[in-house]
Amino acid sequence: MSIPVRLRGFRPSWLSPKVLRTEVLAGLVVSLALIPEAISFSIIAGVDPAIGLFASFTMAVTIAVVGGRPAMISAATGAVALVIAPLNRQHGFGYLVAAVILAGVFQIVLGALGVGRLMRFIPRSVMVGFVNSLAILVFMAQVPELRNVPWAVYPLLAAGLALLVLFPRITRSVPAPLVSIAILTVITVAAGIAVPTVGDKGALPSALPVPGLPDVPFTLATLTTVAPYAFAMALVGLMESLMTAKLVDEITDTASSKTRESIGQGVANIVTGFFGGMGGCAMIGQTMINVKVSGARTRLSTFLAGVFLMVLCIVFGPVVSEIPMAALVAVMIMVCFATFDWHSVAPKTLRRMPAGEITVMVVTVACVVATHNLAVGVVAGSVTAMVIFARRVARLADVTAVTDPDGSQVVYAVSGQLFFASSNEIVGRFDYAGDPDKVVIDLSAAHVWDASSVAALDAIEHRYAQRGKTVEITGLNGPSARLHRTLSGELATAD
Repeated sequence: MSIPVRLRGFRPSWLSPKVLRTEVLAGLVVSLALIPEAISFSIIAGVDPAIGLFASFTMAVTIAVVGGRPAMISAATGAVALVIAPLNRQHGFGYLVAAVILAGVFQIVLGALGVGRLMRFIPRSVMVGFVNSLAILVFMAQVPELRNVPWAVYPLLAAGLALLVLFPRITRSVPAPLVSIAILTVITVAAGIAVPTVGDKGALPSALPVPGLPDVPFTLATLTTVAPYAFAMALVGLMESLMTAKLVDEITDTASSKTRESIGQGVANIVTGFFGGMGGCAMIGQTMINVKVSGARTRLSTFLAGVFLMVLCIVFGPVVSEIPMAALVAVMIMVCFATFDWHSVAPKTLRRMPAGEITVMVVTVACVVATHNLAVGVVAGSVTAMVIFARRVARLADVTAVTDPDGSQVVYAVSGQLFFASSNEIVGRFDYAGDPDKVVIDLSAAHVWDASSVAALDAIEHRYAQRGKTVEITGLNGPSARLHRTLSGELATAD
């Protein structure tokens, strides 16, 4: 039976055989990469490895349906683990689960309030620093896997890297990471090579998670204990997720709903909490594997990453446990290489880039790497960018004076943007003692932005008035005139 013409447009893109193959294989590769990461983050949070794996399963499956950025991977993350680890140590696992659920509620509220729109205030230099610092952090996370290990790990790692580089030149029909993992696993098992494996990270779960309520007293005391950790988790999770979504937007040249993504992250964390997971957010490393390495573009790959994760753990647990960590480390190193913006540190780029832009990028990277907290780096980089921008714009404000030939009045032409960083400096540009009795301040080429600027104009008028001189302010544009009319005389005059 043929599909009516009017319904053919409703066919999902992933039903195409080529796209379907790409999405399925991408989901499988990501699920393999999620297992050791989830176990490691569970250890950071101080919970059983199964908790992190359950969280990765529920986060990926849920966000695939309710999220705003197709093909982005959300799962248990190190940033979230660091935030909630103290709560788990001090009060127990029940409080951790309660915090995850409450964090999801906070994220839904923040998403509904439009927190996603704040992304437009993130400068490009901060975004570049964010990407580069993530690449550095992901690489640093692989270093422990290469210390104090049998010598055989290093040739396996080299072989894995070689396969990841060379196999795509032969064919891209099968993701190179999947081929590399499969070949290295077969080699280590067949040859009986003793190297660290996924199974060494911890026991894989043998059954699906079951829903339930957190084992905590439902009292105000519990809420006050949990709320600070939940709010911190909500902020960190949203910042990582929105920054990662913006990065994927640029890679795929497509737009996504940041509001829906924010709310979706909240829904996913609530679901994860009720299933006893440790919560999470978007994962840059696994997202890059999915989008940049494997070429996935739809929600199917995200959904299948979660499904395959549980299938691999429950059905193929013994096989997955034999995967050498060297194979996964090789994949993550290639992800780091692909993620890092090498153009941003090229000598040619650095020579042309303004010093302020470079400073912002360096501050962002330094703060993230030093604290292992992406939120700290993004906030520090954004604040630095704002300060540099304010200083740059403030320098554009200027004052020039023209005295009438007969000496009866002087006209001061003020140009530029008048705000807190520039308005105070112009106060000292007037000759209060030497000017004639009539002073005209022409603001035709200026714009008054804030109360500081109005207060500065009031201060200028006050100083002239003390000397018996009159001031006439002219040339205010509409918004500036309204602001000046509303606030003039209402602010304290500084002398």
